[in-house]
Amino acid sequence: MPRIKKIRLCDSVIDAIKEMITEEGFKPGDKFYSEKELTKQLGVSRSSIREAVKILETTGFVSVRQGRGIFITDRQGLRFKEFAAWLINNEQAIRDNFEVRMILESKVARYAAEKADSDDIHRLQEAHTSFIKYARENDTEQAIVWDGRFHRRLAAATKNETLHVLMRAITTKLPTGWISSLYTPGRMEKTINEHGDIFAAVKKGNAAGAENSMLRHLLNAVHEISCHIEAEHLKP
Repeated sequence: MPRIKKIRLCDSVIDAIKEMITEEGFKPGDKFYSEKELTKQLGVSRSSIREAVKILETTGFVSVRQGRGIFITDRQGLRFKEFAAWLINNEQAIRDNFEVRMILESKVARYAAEKADSDDIHRLQEAHTSFIKYARENDTEQAIVWDGRFHRRLAAATKNETLHVLMRAITTKLPTGWISSLYTPGRMEKTINEHGDIFAAVKKGNAAGAENSMLRHLLNAVHEISCHIEAEHLKP
């Protein structure tokens, strides 16, 4: 397996791992390589491997068993079941993620509306358009990638390096919010509209509108995720 050049985008790692599963003949139930082995084989950081594996777990490609390792799953009929179990296991991390994002990102959107230049607007438009494309194709993995990019590019538009670094860390090291949101039934289509409202406000330089649209986006997401988690807890 060729080493990946130094890339921090988890979609490249996801594609590489999928290729390994297929080309090396891994079957459902087989134990896969450890994070340490994947880091060595693919030549990327441990955090990039961990992020990619987390996304692959929620999409039903692999199952991470505490203390035992990574296993290949049988995707037939397990996709939603895997996600439901993942939601419950990560409930507190999801709530923590959204609490921090509501504090930070509402202001990120406000400052982006005040400071974004034409290059920022172009990059936001690209991220929003790409998210729509993958959402319409029901490619949730790529939608998650472009959702993160949309939020990171908003932070970059603030011209505040600290905010940008914080958002980059949240989207790349703590992706639970994005995963939990976009796998919640119906949330991806709503995210298209909510991102559209945020982008329109930033493009117009409407700081208050951008802040309110971002807060509404995050509140809607966390509410629907919470309802979904509650429904799973009530199942017999």
